[in-house]
Amino acid sequence: MLKEQITQELEKLPEPLLQEILDVVQFLQAKYHKEKTLEITIMSESSLQKDWLRPEEDSAWQDL
Repeated sequence: MLKEQITQELEKLPEPLLQEILDVVQFLQAKYHKEKTLEITIMSESSLQKDWLRPEEDSAWQDL
């Protein structure tokens, strides 16, 4: 299994390298979540567009 192989390799690394590995893992997690959030936003845009383009919406936001 890939996770086990990664864990085995991590066990061989000195402590200073482990901090760098943690930084990379956290960067990749943040990037993944950002991409997923963008994907969801884009997917929901078309379904919300019908509400956004109603005249009632325009009048509700005109004073802002």
